[in-house]
Amino acid sequence: MKEGAKMIKELHRSLMENFEQLVSWRRYLHRHPELSFQEENTPKFIAEKLSSFGIEVKTGIGGNGVIGMIKGEKEGKTIAFRADFDALPIHEENDSPYRSSVKGVMHACGHDGHTAALLGVAKVLSEIDRSRLKGNIVFIFQHAEEKPPGGAKFMIEDGCLDDVDLVFGAHVSTDIPYGKIGLREGPVMAAVDAFTIQIKGKGGHGARPHETVDALVIGSQIVNYLQQIVSRRVNPIDSAVVTVGVFQAGTAFNVIAENARIEGTVRTFNPNVRKQIEEEIRAIVQGLCQASHASYEIDYLNGYPPVINPRNETEQLRAIISETYASDCFYNYQPSMGAEDFAYYLKHKPGVYFHVGARGDDPKTHYPHHHPRFDFDERALLVSGKIFLSIVNHYLLQ
Repeated sequence: MKEGAKMIKELHRSLMENFEQLVSWRRYLHRHPELSFQEENTPKFIAEKLSSFGIEVKTGIGGNGVIGMIKGEKEGKTIAFRADFDALPIHEENDSPYRSSVKGVMHACGHDGHTAALLGVAKVLSEIDRSRLKGNIVFIFQHAEEKPPGGAKFMIEDGCLDDVDLVFGAHVSTDIPYGKIGLREGPVMAAVDAFTIQIKGKGGHGARPHETVDALVIGSQIVNYLQQIVSRRVNPIDSAVVTVGVFQAGTAFNVIAENARIEGTVRTFNPNVRKQIEEEIRAIVQGLCQASHASYEIDYLNGYPPVINPRNETEQLRAIISETYASDCFYNYQPSMGAEDFAYYLKHKPGVYFHVGARGDDPKTHYPHHHPRFDFDERALLVSGKIFLSIVNHYLLQ
């Protein structure tokens, strides 16, 4: 047996031997979720575990982020792995023994699993002979993925990618069956922007509309026109979604509304389309409000850029995975209009973002992400971990 093949078998076996520990960590984190930018105990938990493995640890990176590092004794690449650890403002409806203990806060996107899996990888790699390691390994535990502007941007500004050559991230997915892996080059997840439109009219009695400027009617026209941006202004070859999620106006049935509030999101892949839609929204609001004698304010937040996997690194990862899993393990993963601030890492360094199937036979693993009954097949922790270990073996141990 070749030395590389022998090493990866040992690494994978070590991870599997720690499976119960990974599950225990994941369930602890699930019971104690923390919202984006409010993470206090989770980074402490992570730092304590890394320190107990004998890994060099830095805390407070870009806010609440944590970094662990293993330095090899030989020259080589520096490979980074990222796991996010924030939760969502969702009240959990599961009745499992590890359900959230925090009212209104839940790990409904699998970040508890991402963190547990990467801790398992760190533990396994902490036990290898450093004299065999041709390079360095960086473990990036990131806060605040769920809430723009996100934690990635701040961690990068604080140096988490300094001297890193390649960066990898994984996300468990209940859209994909357990045992399958979602990997594709090019666009993986969309850019997402958010907007808030405040309309100021002139309120009055429902019997005297001629003396008012009806913010509700103006807002209704704006919502209608916003829905025509994608269908009539954007090239149909390009993917785009404009969603209005909030429309608030009026206080009583016989009072004409003085104020209206509209909130929504814009999701795109093409940067030119992204810019075009923002310009269209601003033009629509300006035109309709001026024509109706109303004033307005627009708060437009440019959020995460799209996640784009580069070809060479993606194909290399496909080859690495194929050494462990059968060729039919790859799932026909299509680009998602969801967003991920892992995009910032890929704007700075080459790397790959992939999805790991986490929908098992148990119906409780069939709920979508961000659902109050979300859960996943915990065997997916091993799949993520094995792929990370295979990456280390390929780049740093052969």
